[in-house]
Amino acid sequence: MRHRTVSGKIRYLSLKPGREGQERGREWFTFTHHGDGSVIMRARCEIEDPDPPLLRDVVLHIGPDRMPRNLLLHLTLGDEFLGTGWMAHDPDAGTISCESHGPAIGRNSESCEAGEFDAFGTHPVVGDGFTTRLLDTAMGPHKRALRFFVPSPDHRGASAPQIARVEMTMEYVGEEERKVAAGTFACRHFRYVDDSEDGMGGTRHPDFDIWVTADDDAVLVYASIEGYMMNAYELVELSR
Repeated sequence: MRHRTVSGKIRYLSLKPGREGQERGREWFTFTHHGDGSVIMRARCEIEDPDPPLLRDVVLHIGPDRMPRNLLLHLTLGDEFLGTGWMAHDPDAGTISCESHGPAIGRNSESCEAGEFDAFGTHPVVGDGFTTRLLDTAMGPHKRALRFFVPSPDHRGASAPQIARVEMTMEYVGEEERKVAAGTFACRHFRYVDDSEDGMGGTRHPDFDIWVTADDDAVLVYASIEGYMMNAYELVELSR
């Protein structure tokens, strides 16, 4: 096999008063980098706070052109089945398709024109980190509006998979060093900002600061969200 594997674990932490530093969930991830430039991202996410707890399983295929090809998703909320689905991008037809199922939506089949867009939003934080590769850091600090197709506009992805389009501004802040449980890393600092008129999912998503390894792997090292969320994410294990 000619692939290369990057894997690790991220700890979800609370920043809320009285709960500072308490673990509220965790995420295990694997990136498989293939010789043709395509990447498979796998993530398992456990979110215990807020209640009810959410369990998310994700497999994402990104093509050699850094555009998504397909996404597989399974969600469990409060230990009950929430939904499962498959979302696909056909670059030749210029379409986005979704086949999904869940108690709240029944059997769902839909398709729409893709138009110009940048990525699939998948909700695991390692996916948010990997998407920072879309900004050209050689340009120095700058920002750019990005268009995403997501299986859920809910801020933690706690709804059955259906096609939704959201926009976020990504800002490249600069290079910084971060020390976390997994070690000390040279990082690139980015910030996601919700500048959309109606807000993501009808509510403005708080600013999301994220630090990733200063290489093409773009592994999430640390991240923090203020506003009503008040969460942090820390890399605790890394193998590559």
